[in-house]
Amino acid sequence: MDVDAENLAKTKAELEKNFSVEVIALAKDLSLPNIAQDIIDDIDNTQIDVLINNAGFGLFGSFAETDWERESAMLHVHIITATHLTKLVLDGMIKRGSGQILNMSSLAAFQPGPLMSIYYASKGYMLSFSEAIANELKGTGVTVTALCPGPTKTAFQETVSENTCDNKIKFNMASAKEVALYGYKAMLKGKTYAIPGGFNKFLATIPRFITRNAATSIVRKIQLKNREN
Repeated sequence: MDVDAENLAKTKAELEKNFSVEVIALAKDLSLPNIAQDIIDDIDNTQIDVLINNAGFGLFGSFAETDWERESAMLHVHIITATHLTKLVLDGMIKRGSGQILNMSSLAAFQPGPLMSIYYASKGYMLSFSEAIANELKGTGVTVTALCPGPTKTAFQETVSENTCDNKIKFNMASAKEVALYGYKAMLKGKTYAIPGGFNKFLATIPRFITRNAATSIVRKIQLKNREN
């Protein structure tokens, strides 16, 4: 996978300049096996008070035709590395009696997603995993929050569209700043999951009131419609 080390370095410089803090930037390929342990080893004994598992990307297309190498990388980034990092920091957080973890899920977590099957499934995993361990950690002083935004204006859309033509979602698009602030506040409050936007909250409830087959069909129609616009 490509690692955007250049923009990471720019962000580091901006943070240090604007907030007078020391920032250590590690450019790592999160799709590699055991990369989570590599990261923890690199930061040595640094105390981790907050972990935000935010890295991710999408892939559009029928599962029978999409590239397995890309999908395997996605599963490692979204699930394996994020889960492993969570496990590696939890012991220290529990011993200190404090810590906050924010896992990036998605509105996609609430239903299956034809034409983006791996992406939707990985986000469903992250929501379920986060809710489960949040329950396990009650009373420890450690909280886990799953952030479940809808479409957000980031480089994500360009990545999804890498091998397809004119398939960028434009409807119900939030800004990255709005979503990040919402997720940050939800994490500070210790919420188990957070869905930015009233319309997105409504969309998340729809699968409760219709059959799973109907929900799946609706998602497919939306995917195709968004890519016609």
